[in-house]
Amino acid sequence: MTTQSPLAPAPVLGPRLVRAEVIVVLSVSLGASALVAIVRLIGALTAPKELKGQQAVLVGSMAPDRPWLDLALQLVQIAIAVAPVGLVAYLLVRSGESLRTIGADFRRPGGDLWRGAALAAVIGGSGLAFYLAVWASGVNLTVVPGALPEVWWQVPVLLLAAAQNGVLEEVLVAGYLLHRLGQAGWTPWKAVAVSSVLRGSYHLYQGFGGFVGNVVMGVVFGRLYQRWGRAMPLIVAHTLIDAVAFVGYAFLRGKVSWLP
Repeated sequence: MTTQSPLAPAPVLGPRLVRAEVIVVLSVSLGASALVAIVRLIGALTAPKELKGQQAVLVGSMAPDRPWLDLALQLVQIAIAVAPVGLVAYLLVRSGESLRTIGADFRRPGGDLWRGAALAAVIGGSGLAFYLAVWASGVNLTVVPGALPEVWWQVPVLLLAAAQNGVLEEVLVAGYLLHRLGQAGWTPWKAVAVSSVLRGSYHLYQGFGGFVGNVVMGVVFGRLYQRWGRAMPLIVAHTLIDAVAFVGYAFLRGKVSWLP
């Protein structure tokens, strides 16, 4: 006859363990993306063409002329990209918390939706103006939000890609990272500074404008997370911004003169 052992208490995370956990999470997610982005920027800077004469494709075809294979690869890529959110959810549970701790849940759908929509309108509009300005100055690549074939799944995949970006980035870089750095004793502004620079760094493949614009976005999103204690409005805002950019570009490409 075996006896059942009592449940072990949730582990207490000290500053050292928090730092180690954060490094591990980022090394298999957006930290790795930052390293790739830096290498891609070096490649763009050393290429014969000027920066704005090169393209940074955000959602491109993975199997040209094979739409069903392309669709399968797109869906697999989205699933793999968002997988670190599952790791974060597991680690939060291991420490006696959950995604609700960082406000990545559906407890306040109305407030999260209107806050996210308002934030998307402000950041999205100013972000487009900033991109056009830095592109004209020659310090940014030509960003191509979507370059998928014109098939029935084009828009659904673009919307899924937008949602993947919103969930992955805001859960990791806003909610999880700021929460853990706060637990490690970091001051709010120091934590936001690190989060913002990280957000900018994995956008360096777009050029220097992509870096600066996303650092500014990171400061705004980070401070709002610290004020609201919820990642969901940021997820909504980020998803809406990318959805408008991806789908809008697909419909406007070649039809308006002001869009590079």
